[in-house]
Amino acid sequence: MSRIAARRRVTRLTAGGSRTRRADFLAVEEPLEIRVRGKSLAITMRTPGHDVELAAGFLVSEGVIHRASDFAAAIHCASDGEPNTYNVLDIALGPDVPPLDPSLERNFYTTSSCGLCGKASIDAVHTQSHFTVADDPLVIEASRIISFPDALRAQQAVFERTGGLHAAALFDGRTGEMLVLREDVGRHNAVDKVVGWALQQGLLPLRSHVLMVSGRASFELTQKALMAGIPMLTAVSAPSSLAIELAEASGLTIVGFLRGESMVIYTRDDRIVDPAIDANDGNEANDGTTSPVSGHTLEKAVHS
Repeated sequence: MSRIAARRRVTRLTAGGSRTRRADFLAVEEPLEIRVRGKSLAITMRTPGHDVELAAGFLVSEGVIHRASDFAAAIHCASDGEPNTYNVLDIALGPDVPPLDPSLERNFYTTSSCGLCGKASIDAVHTQSHFTVADDPLVIEASRIISFPDALRAQQAVFERTGGLHAAALFDGRTGEMLVLREDVGRHNAVDKVVGWALQQGLLPLRSHVLMVSGRASFELTQKALMAGIPMLTAVSAPSSLAIELAEASGLTIVGFLRGESMVIYTRDDRIVDPAIDANDGNEANDGTTSPVSGHTLEKAVHS
């Protein structure tokens, strides 16, 4: 069926050293047209695989569906006059899902790096979630969170071969167990695949869960977390200012620069505890300091 990695001959050159020819693997990028009830909704560039999850997560992110029964079926079909390339997916929604808002239709290509390109206005981006995360009771120890990046990296099978994919993983905040990991050339697609998996498992809203991403915490990923009812988004890189503004307004915890033993907590730091640090002087007096017991550095971002 669909390929996720393509083999290609390349030339490896080391300046002042050598020039060699060898086989290498590339992450496959192909378009996926998402149709709903036979009508084209959007086209996105993605890594083939888990397409049904991708479409389901995309519809959750757009506010079209929010429970498993809303997603009735999906079938790969051929483009008009073309053989089936498995790049067109038609979605059947449940009978209780109303007709789509015409403003959602995006009959153009979105790139693999932008899941929001082409929106008519910034107001259209602020989709209202069916769920709320502000009252989520999640409390998690820092020692558990710092294990997430290594767990994610260890499961990135396609990245290991190609070096060219983003990853997103869902963790149970109560146990620290990784529930699912998905890879894609587009960071937003990887998250949609995770959310789509959760929808099909009947897990939405994802209360007391943590979404971990391999790159930065952008506005669109923050939006997707909120649409799925996820109370915490963690990333190995930096968040954007708009992501932080949305998280603050919604009560979502954002953690950035999650590397090694340290992290930067930008919003709702009350959800992350470290017994060794908190038992000392507590809170503000220890911002940016390292506990001699745990070795963890917990920093809180300062907002103007």
